[in-house]
Amino acid sequence: MSFSVSELSFSWPDDTPVFDRLSFTVPEGRTGLVAVNGAGKSTLLKLVAGVLTPAGGTITVRGVPGYLPQHLPFAGDRTVAEVLGVDRVIAALHAIEAGDPAEEHFATVGNDWDIEERTRAELDRLGLAEVTLDRRLGTLSGGQVISLGLAAELLKRPDVLLLDEPTNNLDRDARERLTGVVRSWPGTLLIVSHDRELLDEMDRIAELDHGEITWFGGNFSAYEESVEADRETLDRQVRSAEQDLKRQKREAQQARERAARRASTASRNLASAGLSRIHAGNLKRGAEVSAARSADVHGDRVGQAQARYDQASRAARQDDRIVIELPGTHVPQGRTVFHGEGLTAGYGGRVILDGVDLSIRGPERIALTGPNGAGKSTLLRLLSGDQAPDSGVATRAVGRTAYLSQRLDLLDPARSVADNLASFAPALPDAERMNLLARFLFRGQRAHLPVSVLSGGERLRATLACVLFAEPAPQLLLLDEPTNNLDLVSAGQLESALTAYQGAFVVVSHDERFLAEIGVGRRLRLADGRITPSGG
Repeated sequence: MSFSVSELSFSWPDDTPVFDRLSFTVPEGRTGLVAVNGAGKSTLLKLVAGVLTPAGGTITVRGVPGYLPQHLPFAGDRTVAEVLGVDRVIAALHAIEAGDPAEEHFATVGNDWDIEERTRAELDRLGLAEVTLDRRLGTLSGGQVISLGLAAELLKRPDVLLLDEPTNNLDRDARERLTGVVRSWPGTLLIVSHDRELLDEMDRIAELDHGEITWFGGNFSAYEESVEADRETLDRQVRSAEQDLKRQKREAQQARERAARRASTASRNLASAGLSRIHAGNLKRGAEVSAARSADVHGDRVGQAQARYDQASRAARQDDRIVIELPGTHVPQGRTVFHGEGLTAGYGGRVILDGVDLSIRGPERIALTGPNGAGKSTLLRLLSGDQAPDSGVATRAVGRTAYLSQRLDLLDPARSVADNLASFAPALPDAERMNLLARFLFRGQRAHLPVSVLSGGERLRATLACVLFAEPAPQLLLLDEPTNNLDLVSAGQLESALTAYQGAFVVVSHDERFLAEIGVGRRLRLADGRITPSGG
């Protein structure tokens, strides 16, 4: 089973083109699709799944398709059975078992007499053993909803499966179960993901760039090695072109100096040679023409060398990185930035904290893990002061704690990036403010865009700029699944910013590569109302 795309064209309603006559084929096996945010990864999956209609071209899917979108359009009052699409079949089965022989019940069941067993087995496989079919979605965590959506697609027994950022909000156990599904998948699988561990399970990587697909054999680690090798080659070409440009400029300067010396010597010789004025003028003009011709030759060589250097530099341009210094966030070793005793808190009728003691000292880097639904986000809100404990005592650095929720809703969406930064750092002069935003990759007019039009990666960068340079600077930074919905470039930019941060932070994340890059030194696990040390 496979699918193919031929001459695919698609534009947004404002006529912004996304794809123009794109063609490719995805064979059987596991394929990872990577690209920067905004390149069209999710749009491409929606086109293949039939959610969007192309303006031109054809999409041919051989077999039954399944599609798990990045954002699941599930209402909180729906039951698990309704989301799985088995509610009508199960209701018909129960009616038949109760003695109702109506033909419509048999038509509804069809060949799905084992639907309850298959459904239960799929839920158990994905770690949802305790989730009953009549449970409402509003009582499930974000990760449980994602796993439920995957179960709904697997119950369709698809031949071609499309997954868009399937690890978002999944805890470690759920990620491992998803990885098990991926490893054992018998058909065609196309995954859009920023999760480097999951992408290392792929057979091949497809890179989407400027509306074109480039293929790389092997998993994501092999892809990174190939890209790095290409980058090193391009860097060598840049250095070679730069050296050639310098040499051509040096030779051109030397040629001009030789011509000037010859001209000066010739003028003195002509003056003392007693030649007629006409003959002397002809000799002088000939020398000037020869010098001009030499200058043109060297000028052409310099121009060609400059063109080669510019072309090599454009080809070798590396992904932008955030390079900043944050001395204002420094926290002395051992200073307590949060202390809680006997903390008790609940959410949705469940106990999140049950008499917990917790201290955070600078400049600790803490990873908070735990199963979906354990209350990690609730704990971050308690640490930030946005939520008070039901009982117990909590003290924190007043005004020095910043909380970045999964929604990234700290900024005013109607105001520009620059205006938001001005509200967080009012004493910062305009010129310094624009220089700072440039270091966060908001250059020129990009700094004056309203936050509402920014991509996920851009919104994260804007939020980081405002939070990290706020007055006063934060000593405790709380981040809730910060890599969700980020492309790999944006994740690298986040890693760069957190590396520069000198305060304490607590990050909820199950991305092990990300946690290693930002230098996490302490791990805590929240489960069953208790916080315990975790070995990773």
